[in-house]
Amino acid sequence: IYCHLSKEFSSTSSTTTVGTVTSRVTRNGNAIMQKDLLNHEDLAGDRGMVDDIFDETYREKEGPKPPLRYVWRNIILMSLLHLGAVFALTLIPAAKIQTLAWAVLCFLVSALGITAGSHRLWSHRSYKATLPLRIFLTIANSMAFQNDIYEWVRDHRVHHKFSETDADPHNAMRGFFFSHIGWLLVRKHPDVIEKGQKLDLSDIKADKVVMFQRRYYKPSVVLLCFTLPAVVPWYFWDESIVISFFIPAILRYTIGLNATWLVNSAAHMFGNRPYDQNINPRENPLVSLGALGEGFHNYHHTFPYDYSTSEFGWRFNITTAFIDLMCLLGLASDRKKVSKEVILARKMRTGDGSHKSG
Repeated sequence: IYCHLSKEFSSTSSTTTVGTVTSRVTRNGNAIMQKDLLNHEDLAGDRGMVDDIFDETYREKEGPKPPLRYVWRNIILMSLLHLGAVFALTLIPAAKIQTLAWAVLCFLVSALGITAGSHRLWSHRSYKATLPLRIFLTIANSMAFQNDIYEWVRDHRVHHKFSETDADPHNAMRGFFFSHIGWLLVRKHPDVIEKGQKLDLSDIKADKVVMFQRRYYKPSVVLLCFTLPAVVPWYFWDESIVISFFIPAILRYTIGLNATWLVNSAAHMFGNRPYDQNINPRENPLVSLGALGEGFHNYHHTFPYDYSTSEFGWRFNITTAFIDLMCLLGLASDRKKVSKEVILARKMRTGDGSHKSG
């Protein structure tokens, strides 16, 4: 059984509503797979990519798994970072209110560099951004320090295309710790590298802003993730240099990392699955609060091309509100949105029934 979907464009030029249900028929297994892929290509075609859609044909290799190879540099640096964050917590009572507000602002800006930037704009092409907005999101992305945009997009598209398999960089089937932070502490599975090399990243390579960031990523991180957040409180309101460094830089950075990692771990393990009970990703409102709207994960993996990653608009979703504001200001356009009819049909067909109770 499958839903035949076609495009339906809204009356406004800045939003595209995708999909209406036109038929439901039965075919043999091969035909079902072929037709589903064609539908997804239709839905994703105007984004110029289909590499964020799950590949039903992938099969894990038989035989023993490759041995874990620890990356000790990352283990040591991540340990020191989190110890520094714990120390920063003890400094909060002594910090000025301006410093705490600045840390929150840095967190929000850097988070948007991931959520609105490397995730929804560059990984999924779910909306379009003008040059000024792309420059801002690139600056915010360097402040977040979670790999450059090119590498982030490559790993994220592989994650969607081969979700919960050996080719998934943070495969949640390997446990909470691995999907949260462990995947960064060991060498990648060979399948992750192999599949990542085969992705079509021509759209990312063609973006001069992204490639400029990739070329100068290390100095941009030093300046935007650590130096700027620390210097501003020290210079402008005479905050202690220790507090200026450990709270707006170290603590803010550590919280930002863990908020993003929870999308890979908690949002793949805890919550309901109203859209597709056959996949691991879940709806997790707490993760959405911390990750500015990225916790509606069952919806997102079902409809990765929706700019909002949710059917509920601004609810627990600061990133959607930000993108809508950018459209209002003329800095963004062409937001992709799945129609209510398609969402309801998918809930009825593959959901776990939790939508009936809200």
